[in-house]
Formats: sequence, structure tokens, C-alpha cells
Amino acid sequence: MSWQEREDTTIYKVVVNHEEQYSIWPADRENALGWQDAGKTGTKAECLAYIEEVWTDMRPLSLRKKMQEAQTVDQEQAESGGEGVLDN
Repeated sequence: MSWQEREDTTIYKVVVNHEEQYSIWPADRENALGWQDAGKTGTKAECLAYIEEVWTDMRPLSLRKKMQEAQTVDQEQAESGGEGVLDN
């Protein structure tokens, strides 16, 4: 039996970084730099199912914030009659 055919009995933990991106990591290992425990441990399948449930927006946090800021600016300009908008 090859190592690929053996059942994975590793217990994993779900980790999350500052961009709110998720991954799994063996539970008995120290987290990689920049990653924090997300509060879920279990089999690989259980951890991946948890990630699928909670990570509904794959965009990094910094991108989501920039897009929200741009949307807010657009809304403010629309409410003020479009002042400061350049037509090309």
C-alpha cells in the first residue's frame, strides 16, 4: 500500500490570516507566521466543510475594504449631483 492509499488520520485545525483567508493546518503543529486559529478542529473533510460554510467571500479583506470605500464615494457623488466626477 502506497502512502497515497493510506487513510489520512491527521487531525487538522482551521486557520485564518489577516486578510480573512482560510486554510487548514495539522493540529499538532505551530501555526505558520501570520495565521491564527479559527476555532475548528477535526478531520480534513470536516475542516474543509467548515471553511466552505464560513468563507463565503473569497476576496481578501483589503480588496473588500477598497471596493466598499469606492462604492461609498460613488454613492456620495451621486447624492451630491455628481460633483467631482470627470467625464471622458
